[in-house]
Amino acid sequence: MRLLYFTAPWCGPCRQLGPVMEQLQAEGYNIRKINVDNSQDIATEYGVRNVPTVVAVDTLGNEKGRKIGLNPKDTYIALYNQG
Repeated sequence: MRLLYFTAPWCGPCRQLGPVMEQLQAEGYNIRKINVDNSQDIATEYGVRNVPTVVAVDTLGNEKGRKIGLNPKDTYIALYNQG
């Protein structure tokens, strides 16, 4: 399982979520940070229209769930573990 963290440097809620994602990564969660300004193709592939968006994907890249906006850390742990 992997979390794709779609973010943008101009996004206030993204700046708030950044430290949470860094904590999760330090705790061993597989997280890939994706700047939507630089990776519009990936954002389009996953239908990301708002940031921050966190998409849980399996090893084949298939979506297993998503959370949009700023949520508590436990929400992302549950999203990661649901797959």
